[in-house]
Formats: sequence, C-alpha cells, structure tokens
Amino acid sequence: MLDGLPLDEDAEVLDVGAGTGKLTRLLAQRYRRVIAVEPLDGMRAILERVVPAAESHAGSAEAIPLPDASVDAVFAGQAFHWFANDEAVAEMARVLRPGGVLSLVWNEPDDERPSPLPHEYEAYIRGLHDVSMADFEGAPPWQDVIARGPFGEVHEAAVRHDHVLDRAGVLDNARSVSWIASLPDEEREAIMRRLDELLGDGPYAIPNRANIMWAVRT
Repeated sequence: MLDGLPLDEDAEVLDVGAGTGKLTRLLAQRYRRVIAVEPLDGMRAILERVVPAAESHAGSAEAIPLPDASVDAVFAGQAFHWFANDEAVAEMARVLRPGGVLSLVWNEPDDERPSPLPHEYEAYIRGLHDVSMADFEGAPPWQDVIARGPFGEVHEAAVRHDHVLDRAGVLDNARSVSWIASLPDEEREAIMRRLDELLGDGPYAIPNRANIMWAVRT
C-alpha cells in the first residue's frame, strides 16, 4: 500500500505516536532515514530494541521535537485517533517540507469475513476496545480534520489481507495495542491473563483490512 505514496527510498520520514514500532519497522525497510516519536517510555523502549535503525525521540503529535520543514513524510500508524485535532495537524504540517506527505495507516477487522478467533476472546477484547474508544465518539471524520490544515486532496485506499499468527503472536499483538499497552502494569497484566484463558491453540488467519489515507502538504 505504501507503494502508492509519492515518496522515494531516499526520503526522510517521521513516525509519530510510533508505539512499539510496528509501522516503524516497515518504514525502516523502505526509506533512508526514519525518525520515531513516542510519548510513553515503556513503548519507546520496545521500539528502540526492535527497530535500532530508527532515531527515537520522546514527544507527541502536538509537540514534535524536530525543526520546521525537516521531513518528507509524517506517518501515523494506528494512532491518529489519539491526536485527530487541529493542533496536531498544524504541528505535523510544520515539520513537513512543502510537497511532503501526511499518511495515516491502520488495520481493522474485516467484518465481511468470519474470524477464526474464539467468540469469547473476541467479545472480551471488543468490550475493552469499546470502553477505550468511547471518548472518540462523535469526533469529526479524519478527512475533515486534515482538510482544515495546509493539505491538498485527501486520498484513501484499502487492501484486504489475513494476519496469520500463532497463539503467542495473537497475545503479543493484543499486548502491543495502544489502549492495552498504555494501561497501568497491574491492570494490563490482569487483562492479558484473561485473554490467555480465552484463547485456543491456533494458529489463526485473522481477516483484516489495511487502510491508508494521505494528503500532500501545500
């Protein structure tokens, strides 16, 4: 999906709200220089371990520790809902060079295809997600937020794929999502113990949709 972006391999790119580095890993394989910004120390420590090629900084979408016009692209992977506001968009535009790309990337379940995960596991994790995302209900569409910034036409695309994971991979994936990883240790570990109880042996080919939304800075 990243092949459709107007970027070449010599690009300098920023992953903001990088978390544990899931998207950062892909960016480091494609682009000459990758910078990752993540506010949470624990998640950033994992990122630094698994993506040593990326430059890592503490910071947020509203306070990016980079100079003006310093990168060719800003990516937000599975993170834009945390900072879909005018202040963050203005800050991301600030660090972009003219003609640079703002790109949002996220996965979501493909509900048009059946999931192989146990029903009880899915129901439990869906309930956690719904509670975590309640604060974002009624938020404006991301296209509208981007359109209020200094950007051109907003482009969108999606690709269906299967995320194939063994049992440990499913649990690792759950642990790494921001709305679980950012919880206090005791609460997070209680959730992980319950997910462990509910999950069968695997492996699992989980139907997903990979989505991308992007616009060029004017």
